[in-house]
Amino acid sequence: MKELTQVLRMSPSEIPHRIYGVENWGAGYFGVSEQGCLTVHPTRNPLMGVEFVALLQTLAQRKVRAPYLLRFPQILDTQIKEFHEAFRNSIAEYNYGARHRGVFPMKVNQKRSVVERLLEAGHRYEYGLEVGTKAELAAALTLKMHPGALLVCNGVKDRRYLEWVMISSKIGKNPVIVMEEMSDLKKILEVSNAMQMTPTLGVRVRILSRGTGKWEESGGETSKFGLNTIQLLDCLKLASDSHLAQQLKMLHFHIGSQITDIRRIKTAIKEAARVYAKVQKMGYPVAYLNVGGGLGVDYDGSRTASDCSVNYSMQEFANDIVYTINEICQSENVPPPTIVTESGRAVVAQHAVFVTNVIRTLSPGLGGTEIPGSRVDSEVVREMMDLHKDINPKNFREYYHDALQHREELQSLFNLGYLNLQNRAHGEWLFWEICRKAIKFSKSMKQRPEEFADLENILASKFICNFSVFQSTPDTWALDQLFPILPVTRLNEEPTEHATLCDITCDSDGQIDKFVDLRDVKQALELHSVNSEPYYLAIPLVGGYQESLGMKHNLLGSANEAHFLIDDAGRPHLDKVVRGESLAQVLISAGYPTQTLLEGFGQVLTGAQTQTKITAEEKEALSQSFEATLNSYTYLED
Repeated sequence: MKELTQVLRMSPSEIPHRIYGVENWGAGYFGVSEQGCLTVHPTRNPLMGVEFVALLQTLAQRKVRAPYLLRFPQILDTQIKEFHEAFRNSIAEYNYGARHRGVFPMKVNQKRSVVERLLEAGHRYEYGLEVGTKAELAAALTLKMHPGALLVCNGVKDRRYLEWVMISSKIGKNPVIVMEEMSDLKKILEVSNAMQMTPTLGVRVRILSRGTGKWEESGGETSKFGLNTIQLLDCLKLASDSHLAQQLKMLHFHIGSQITDIRRIKTAIKEAARVYAKVQKMGYPVAYLNVGGGLGVDYDGSRTASDCSVNYSMQEFANDIVYTINEICQSENVPPPTIVTESGRAVVAQHAVFVTNVIRTLSPGLGGTEIPGSRVDSEVVREMMDLHKDINPKNFREYYHDALQHREELQSLFNLGYLNLQNRAHGEWLFWEICRKAIKFSKSMKQRPEEFADLENILASKFICNFSVFQSTPDTWALDQLFPILPVTRLNEEPTEHATLCDITCDSDGQIDKFVDLRDVKQALELHSVNSEPYYLAIPLVGGYQESLGMKHNLLGSANEAHFLIDDAGRPHLDKVVRGESLAQVLISAGYPTQTLLEGFGQVLTGAQTQTKITAEEKEALSQSFEATLNSYTYLED
């Protein structure tokens, strides 16, 4: 664990990079100004950036309150370009005889503004979409796509889904129905015959190779979707018997999201390319090899195969896919397929940053505030007073252990009725102060005992932040996913606090207590003491999955959203504001129509007036206030 004593040896310019790792996970999109403020550079041009403080000031002037989800659409443009150019470079380098076609999986981020920007930025690359449900398909049908872009249709399908996929081919889309299980082909045959239409088909193969990391189980032979080789042969035969063999154009596989180790990708590509080659040799006109997603994001900046990192670059990812497929196709003497990718996380993660304000802080004990004087009539408390007074660098370990024993005695005496509340509180305060002194002295040791590192974590402050973990960073709760977290300002100042973050839900799981680090996972985050000035924390790289998975726990809704563009002179422009959900909106989702609420509260007020508890004027004022409250933000406003 990184210790605060390290900070004292750093220059102000080193602090944000050595403690918060901005240079590592920032990928050129994020930096720190000379004033110690977090900056954003949407085109990766270091001269074309802006401080987050300026963005927050703009929002404050517009009366837009925290918390915020800040979007930078230009980062989407940059990521789309880099992703496709990586494959173009690989295709040129290895003299690959076919193309690359990317599709964006809508499940990663279904927001219309995001998807439309991606399609616009990817138009010259014929960038398409992947859908997995009827709702995603319906959204895709309304979006402007390049005439040559693919619409890959995955997921569990019913008749209506298949009907609309086939209809989409008549209105300018290029759909491919990917069969995930044997029953899909039978349904497709029924719908195809009924509509007198011949669809373009794909088949998902369940290869044995698996990914790595938190989503490893989504690939391999235990995967939820896909056909094993036995089922694949049965499917191919049925397609031939049904005169659909010539419509089989795509072979698809997926080994999981956020693949951390490039070796797993190579292994999977080899296996899938062999399957493709064998199917080609059987006479099926497969033209696309869909390698699925898996391109990861380096959340902690370590460039390793850890769960929250990747040990490869985007260019390495493209190189290994193109090279491996090319090599196997040449050895099998089959034409190379058009490579289709469904990478979504790596395209959108960087474009969104969540920003929350710290409401207050809590510390074990009283955080340095002494107990008001009271008569000490307990020998145990007197002994703890002596420990507190006499602890020093030579005896702190012994005195700390004595304090632990005395604390147990305090609890026993109190439970037996021999200790009053004032003396117990005094003893508790002394215990925590002894712990703080012991931690301070332990940092001077060459080999610090692990018990004091653990104690420092126990003594970490709790920063209460104006947000919901379940709504804005659900993966931190559900999967122990790590995101970089850092202050928006004061990045050139020495941190003085070890802290964990707590949200405003009434749930003990509503906290973040694991943080990114280059070598390990930190149990506490280095932050600054909160003064009268607002203290904001940024959580970057939340553009993938977080909004899709967010939930209204405690009826806390979506945050205020702001889209910023940065011009060539580095000036920010607020392009769009999407107000977060109001109380009325989240209550509607829970089955409380606004009119029903107003009528119900009106009846309550009428009853109170009848009982002369309120006047007619008070009734009217309360009615108006209640309606205004329903239209207010679900998060704290002061």
